[in-house]
Amino acid sequence: MSATSLDERIELFLAEGPWAVVGASPDRSKYGNKILRCYQQNDRTPVHPINPKADEIEGLPAFPNLSSLPQPARAISIITPPAVTELVVAEAIEIGIRHAWMQPGAESSHAIDLAEEAGMELIAGGPCLLVVLGYRE
Repeated sequence: MSATSLDERIELFLAEGPWAVVGASPDRSKYGNKILRCYQQNDRTPVHPINPKADEIEGLPAFPNLSSLPQPARAISIITPPAVTELVVAEAIEIGIRHAWMQPGAESSHAIDLAEEAGMELIAGGPCLLVVLGYRE
């Protein structure tokens, strides 16, 4: 990783979009939905929900994967089970996404290794985006 501190990586991640929320959920009680709403609450747009089983989430068109976005995401929040996170990171690397934030619970050591080997600016094992940006229910 090129940024030296966690705070610097977070600042770079949030500096500009577009963002994508991988694991966005139509269920408002799920973290994948709260993360998406947190971007909206903080005027972090454009933000794209990624969920292969949904057509729309929080008024936004949902996409089945990162490759199907109409414009490439610059940075992604990942809220998926660790085994899925590994696939997400591999796809992100393949299409040139440079910034990833694995939300608590989404991390796997393999996914972290993949991201770091590819030179991604990675946030893992750190705070949740909801805490950093300040989420309101």
